[in-house]
Amino acid sequence: MEVSLITKEDLQEFRIQLLLDIERIINEKMKFESTSIETNPEWIRSKAVRTFMNISAATLQNLRVTGKIKFKKILGSYYYNLDDLKKLFEHEKR
Repeated sequence: MEVSLITKEDLQEFRIQLLLDIERIINEKMKFESTSIETNPEWIRSKAVRTFMNISAATLQNLRVTGKIKFKKILGSYYYNLDDLKKLFEHEKR
């Protein structure tokens, strides 16, 4: 049985590599989410809706529950129809 010693330098290298890997994964995820919205802007996620309409999560839930906007739930995430949001926004302006 071979015994290997781990030095502080080894741990520091491991820490740096781990942080770089985490940063790469986060950047890839953000890039994927932004391109998926750009390539299919018909349906957008809750956070984008709240930013677009400047509303809280509770207000968005209320709109969903009352049936004022269409939505899809996919793997625990809600997606909303952008055209319905625009119509609702225009309707509220009147």
